[in-house]
Amino acid sequence: MGIEQELNKKLRQRQAEGNLRHLGVPPPGTADFCSNDYLGLARNAELHQRIQTAYAAMPGVQNGATGSRLISGNSLFASKLEAKLARVFNVEKTLVFNSGYAANTAMLASVPQRGDTVIHDEYIHASLKEGARLGFARRFSFRHNDLNDLENKLRKAAGNVFVVAEAVYSMDGDFAPLRELVFLCEKYGANLIWDEAHSTGIWGTGGNGIACASGLSERIFARIHTFGKAPGVHGACIAGSATLIEYLVNFARPLIYTTALPLHSLVSIDEAFRFLRENPHLQEQIAGKIQFFRQSYHDFSGISEHFIDSQSPIQAVKIGGNARTKTMAAHLQAGGFDVRPILSPTVAAGQERLRICLHTFNPDTELNELLLRLNECFNTLATNRI
Repeated sequence: MGIEQELNKKLRQRQAEGNLRHLGVPPPGTADFCSNDYLGLARNAELHQRIQTAYAAMPGVQNGATGSRLISGNSLFASKLEAKLARVFNVEKTLVFNSGYAANTAMLASVPQRGDTVIHDEYIHASLKEGARLGFARRFSFRHNDLNDLENKLRKAAGNVFVVAEAVYSMDGDFAPLRELVFLCEKYGANLIWDEAHSTGIWGTGGNGIACASGLSERIFARIHTFGKAPGVHGACIAGSATLIEYLVNFARPLIYTTALPLHSLVSIDEAFRFLRENPHLQEQIAGKIQFFRQSYHDFSGISEHFIDSQSPIQAVKIGGNARTKTMAAHLQAGGFDVRPILSPTVAAGQERLRICLHTFNPDTELNELLLRLNECFNTLATNRI
């Protein structure tokens, strides 16, 4: 069998399992309940204008970075931005990467070495797992947010030990127990790698995240902050000690061997965090939306039991089964609500769900209408009509 036939066989198998992926565009005229634009900054006209004005004022503007950070892709602006971000995130130094995926992969692939141990929550992002696979350290998972399971594995770990967890988990929207993780890492001499992808912008002064808001940032080995979600722009950074950042400059292949972010992206990051600092009310607004939605879905006895408890903008509704979950998503989209299904193998088989993302720009009436439509879907499902 040739390679084309092998690839086609795998695609047909995935299609038969009901989880063949497609690139699509949001259904026209639907309300956004699927994007990570939690604070509406990706669509914010004032921020857009600030970015355009600041970029236009830059001398000698280039369309592209022209090379990697170590060759022609670095700039005085990039270095100043990293110094600003270090102040935002209450850390010695930061290093900007092209994406959260690149930052996560770089961190786990380059820092843990042969003979070391990586212990990660089973629900961490695919990019963190990918980085751990690319490295030479032993790697183990612990049951989601299960501190006893983590401690059992810490007792047996060898070499330099790294514990990996996320501030907010992207599929369930729940929090990791940061204070307890810090305590365990200090007890066993482990190093905590903390991914703030879905919390950056939403918590902490100027959107500096849960670790800073909790007063624990200085007790964490490394943090990853992503800018493509609540900050509404693109890119990411690793925040840590000067030694860690210098090491990454020398050994992180996703930084060394890729073209740097263009100047426009760097300006966008700078302006996004300036905007966050000047508009703290956005955090209050998203907190209000979360509280309102959580209170409202409890009015529907038929659906409240299906929600995964979450106090973040990510509200997940367990359905089970790829076909049923896709059908319910299609019913919601037909009703004007862009809610996407999360299918296996992205989540475990039987754990398929609808992932509802809340935003500051979703009016309360829209949230109620979504819940009414969702309730109708569950009633229809109960009578086996979908």
